Amino acid sequence: MIDRLREQRARILALAIVLALFAAPVLALLWMTAVPGHSYSGPLPPLAPGQAALAQRLRAEVTAIASKPHNLGHPEALELSARYIEQTLTQMGYRTRRQTFDDGHASNIEAVIEPLAAAAPTLVIGAHYDSAFTAPGANDNGSGVAALLELARALRDLDGKARSRIRLVFFVNEEPPFFQTDRMGSLVYARALHASGEKVVAMWSLETLGYYSRAPHSQHYPFPLGMLYPETGDFVAFVGNVSSRPLVRKTVAAFRAHAAFPSVGGAAPGFVQGIDWSDHWAFEQVGVPALMITDTAPFRYPHYHTTRDTPDKLDYARLARLVTGLEAMIRDWRR
Repeated sequence: MIDRLREQRARILALAIVLALFAAPVLALLWMTAVPGHSYSGPLPPLAPGQAALAQRLRAEVTAIASKPHNLGHPEALELSARYIEQTLTQMGYRTRRQTFDDGHASNIEAVIEPLAAAAPTLVIGAHYDSAFTAPGANDNGSGVAALLELARALRDLDGKARSRIRLVFFVNEEPPFFQTDRMGSLVYARALHASGEKVVAMWSLETLGYYSRAPHSQHYPFPLGMLYPETGDFVAFVGNVSSRPLVRKTVAAFRAHAAFPSVGGAAPGFVQGIDWSDHWAFEQVGVPALMITDTAPFRYPHYHTTRDTPDKLDYARLARLVTGLEAMIRDWRR
């Protein structure tokens, strides 16, 4: 009788261990991917007249910045892209600043929306303007740069009135061979900003934002995220490392409150493929909560890092809708 009870207890314990081993990763996955609110669904509303004009400007900006390869391997084209960014910001009324490094070969470009109170915290919104290898880089990352330029235009009236100091930064050297090295532009910038003692509460990286598809099975994911997210690539994603999970959740909630645009969000460890594939990684290295806003790049876009990444591949109407939603989110952003 005693032996039978011991055997039953051993079986119950073994079953409990098996269930715990199965449940733990499932619960962890649900915890990482849980975000507030509900994604917009259904047909997108028609473009407003202002959004139609915005879509035209986005197309023109992507074409000017990213019609041919532009990186340190193609320095003349890189400089032309940099000058275009500076000239566009100057025409909007901004003063621009270059942070030059790498023996003068590389430059980040910054414009600032000043806050009402000098002691206000800082929000960094960034996009890298270099392309990969021999790719023109229209989506990666002409789309992010154009979106940031249009956010600069839309938010110009906040200068001197904003709740936060908003640093708009165009980074160089995001792509290989500089990615996650000391020569990565965003890491150079993040380290300098951290050393200044300025209180930075969040960073958003605009990364590869212009490609959307309504085709079934157009969206892919690294394992095991495909079990929980949509299979149609018509949404924007807000992703970050586990350390930035509170920022991811807050940002998704704010976006969904203002934008009629499909969205997903989540946080995952850095070893999950793609989670840290942008400039938000650099800010996490200095302790700043950071996330990437993206169309998911190679998990959807068939022309990623190829010579086919050209301006004609992008959906500028959807990109305009996304920029409008981001603008509304930023205007209402609070610490």
